[in-house]
Amino acid sequence: MLGLRGSAAVLSDVSHRLLQTLTFHGIKVQGIRVGGAEIPDNKRLAVSLQSIFGVGRSRAHQILSALNIENKLTIELTGRELMSLREYVSYTYVVGEDLRRCVIADITRLKGLQCYKGIRHEDKLPCRGQRTKTNSRTAKKGLNAVTERFKAPRN
Repeated sequence: MLGLRGSAAVLSDVSHRLLQTLTFHGIKVQGIRVGGAEIPDNKRLAVSLQSIFGVGRSRAHQILSALNIENKLTIELTGRELMSLREYVSYTYVVGEDLRRCVIADITRLKGLQCYKGIRHEDKLPCRGQRTKTNSRTAKKGLNAVTERFKAPRN
């Protein structure tokens, strides 16, 4: 009985992998990658584009309207639509790892300048004017803890 359940799980896993690697008109569809991120197949295109770092709700709708693609399921994309989507996103916008690198470079530049925002980033405190007397508890979580070696000796 136990062996049958295990073999059924293996069969379902194999069939799931076969469905992921189908070919349509010479293009292999295996978890569509756009902008350095794998977008989900079973969601609408406007929602699945939001899984790319740097693409939100408004930008996803801008992309679809610029390419004249209707908001259908991602798995229903044709080869031409997929290629035009990849090219448009990669050449028009800074997304994915490139955007992450730009943000990190900007933060390190601010830290090097020792400006107010750079100092707040170094101290891991909010730098956009939020109050810190009552809020930002997660930012200040480890800052108030005094370790053993910094405590004053007791007599």
